[in-house]
Amino acid sequence: MLEKLQEIERRFDGVEADYQNPALVSNPKEMQRLGKIRAELEPVVVAIREYARTRRDLVEAEEMLSDPEMREMAQAELDPLKSRIIDLETQLRMMLVPKDPWDDKPVIVEIRPAAGGDEAALFAGELFRMYARYAERRRWKTEVVDIEENGIGGVKTVTFNIDAAGAYSHLKHESGVHRVQRVPATESQGRIHTSTVTVAVLPEAEEVDFEIDPKDLEISTYRSSSAGGQHMQKNETAIRIVHRPSGLVSTCQDERSQAQNKIKAMNVLRSKLLLAAQEAAAAERQGLRKGQIGSGDRSEKIRSYNFPDGRITDHRIKLTVHNIHAFMDGDIEYMLHALAQDEQARKLAEEDGG
Repeated sequence: MLEKLQEIERRFDGVEADYQNPALVSNPKEMQRLGKIRAELEPVVVAIREYARTRRDLVEAEEMLSDPEMREMAQAELDPLKSRIIDLETQLRMMLVPKDPWDDKPVIVEIRPAAGGDEAALFAGELFRMYARYAERRRWKTEVVDIEENGIGGVKTVTFNIDAAGAYSHLKHESGVHRVQRVPATESQGRIHTSTVTVAVLPEAEEVDFEIDPKDLEISTYRSSSAGGQHMQKNETAIRIVHRPSGLVSTCQDERSQAQNKIKAMNVLRSKLLLAAQEAAAAERQGLRKGQIGSGDRSEKIRSYNFPDGRITDHRIKLTVHNIHAFMDGDIEYMLHALAQDEQARKLAEEDGG
């Protein structure tokens, strides 16, 4: 690990020297590139230098043990220094874990009811609101790409994007089956029903991330069914794009013009294809393929929302939080942080094992 730390410090020093070069002012693009690298490396270098300083302090304290006059002072310093070194080593190992290359991306989120009929559609709408409220708390911009409502306050499907750098790193663990347990408003006997909703979180891909051959696309138009005024009803502004080789479909009917809807639908399709390519690569490495959202069956779930008991349980990390109403109002940061920590711990274990 020491060699890797020294290499990072040397790289940081080189970037820092280039960044301070007065000639760089005339090249804002290069200044931005170096500034980004510098910002990524700086926290690691700060920890590296503290680690090196603490190791030197430990050596000095151990040398002082042979001096009768200094032994007691040195002995008092040893345990805190050793403990700090262990903490810094753990911190540095975490910092050296390979970063998900898509963590800095904005996201596209798709939410669909699975098992449970109208109740699932209602909960799908509530999950959409939950993520929108979370984004609002972080001052992130949310924009609907496609939505199909069911007429009673729920949604048959909703696709939206959160245009914020790093949104994927926060929300990627939300992909999967979300199970809700509660008494539906339409239930006269007071029985608890179980329904499921699937959520897929995709890193928003740019053209440079994934190129699509136009010959592989089948593009059609149709009249929008979403709320958007009579203008949308009279004209075929909605867009449906099918990627023939993969069978993936993307639709958009939120904008008033075909051109705008086509751009949004292409963004969604590109992100779906990028995710499929990532999963195929992971499957090749691991020898198995895990889909992002599963079949939507009630037994496949990443999280349960139990309204009668007022609790939410994430089954992957065995974490239960209470105050379900605050959670559904977008107060989900604690859960997201715990999932991110679990991912880091698993990656670290893989690194140590490998």
